Amino acid sequence: MTDELSVRGIECFAHHGVFDFERREGQVFVVDLVLGIDTRPAAASDDLEDTVNYGSLTTDVKAAVERDPVDLIETVAQRIADVCLWDSRVEWARVTLHKPDAPIDATYSDVALTITRTRGNADD
Repeated sequence: MTDELSVRGIECFAHHGVFDFERREGQVFVVDLVLGIDTRPAAASDDLEDTVNYGSLTTDVKAAVERDPVDLIETVAQRIADVCLWDSRVEWARVTLHKPDAPIDATYSDVALTITRTRGNADD
């Protein structure tokens, strides 16, 4: 059994997309994270060193989204999951990547991809 730590609404500005104007102009991406971790060691010690530092993780995720433009949100979502799984205390990561301004010729509220990766299949 694992506990769940969530960080939602991490706003990033990046230049991902298949169209030239997306790469040139950039757009907002929003990340939601849910991590499977065992919080009992941190609860017992009351020490930040015994848990996932969600402040540092958020900074690392934002940097991962904002670097090296790619075509697909699938690639960015995998990159984020890899960052989350760097910490060996994270048993699994559920990443939702929102692209609210995706170039779609229709009225819509959001485009989002959710992936779940577990320790051992981060590169699968």
